[in-house]
Amino acid sequence: MAHGSSCRGREAERGQACRRDSGAVRRHVLPPVYYSDRFVLPLPAGHRFPMAKYRLLREHLLESGVLDARLLRVPPPCGDEQLRLAHEGGYVERVVHGALSAAEQRRLGFPWSPQLVARSRRSVGGTVAAARVALRYGVGVNLAGGTHHAFADRGEGYCVFNDAAVAIRVLQAEGRLRTAAVIDCDVHQGNGTAAIFRDDPSVFTLSLHGRRNFPFRKERGDLDVALEDGTTDGEYLAALERALDTLFARFTPELAVYVSGADPYRGDRIGRLALSEEGLQRRDRCVFAACRERSVPVAVVMAGGYCPDVRTLAAIHARTVEAALATVA
Repeated sequence: MAHGSSCRGREAERGQACRRDSGAVRRHVLPPVYYSDRFVLPLPAGHRFPMAKYRLLREHLLESGVLDARLLRVPPPCGDEQLRLAHEGGYVERVVHGALSAAEQRRLGFPWSPQLVARSRRSVGGTVAAARVALRYGVGVNLAGGTHHAFADRGEGYCVFNDAAVAIRVLQAEGRLRTAAVIDCDVHQGNGTAAIFRDDPSVFTLSLHGRRNFPFRKERGDLDVALEDGTTDGEYLAALERALDTLFARFTPELAVYVSGADPYRGDRIGRLALSEEGLQRRDRCVFAACRERSVPVAVVMAGGYCPDVRTLAAIHARTVEAALATVA
């Protein structure tokens, strides 16, 4: 696709198709959607991680009619053998058996607890399940996941295990796919993902993130697009279009994992970019349209978001899910 065909034109065309086919979309069989908000971390008072957003996201999707409750599934927990496909065995053991050091827990940002292990297993299991579903339906959704700061040997930035990396490794081990891409639009670079796949030609990592935001030491991915503080809708969408064109010119994935993220939003307290809610919707539609044009299935995960109004945060994530399900026809 030529660089001259803009995201705006692509998304407008896709939006018209969605409007024309809105009835048809509802008549088609939609894929199951995975959630794990019944597994909650016991966090200290005042902790800034917005754990409530996952429950609010599910409730918003049900109340707005985007999802029928019959589509919701609790994913199976990810087992140790699956986790070891992307993580060092010693690290998996330390997490599972509560042997993380104080320094490891500080880097992670969460205190260890049995609930942390259960939640992490289910969140990764949701992405594995969503990836399998995507290969069948064209799209799969995990209402959690996006833990892209987890490295093979450690966790950091609220990320215990790297769900995208585990899911790709599991499907490769099962013989379901050979190549995959990670399209990461969270405001923070997917440093763990980039490190895990750095020397793997079967996986392409694209990260569109804030230059001056966490992590302050960036890892080298296949395509890193660093944006300045205050980047607005138009600048962001132009950069995204160029990045997607480059990805698909250089690589042919059999699956894309879309790490969406709500934190490029201008109301995010730590995001530092300036996208509007409409801009985030256009971002999502642009990613889905680019993948659909090339018949690339997409597994969608939620990733970060720190808007002080957690209901606004949940609504942003919900629109990502709605855009994903609108591609099923």
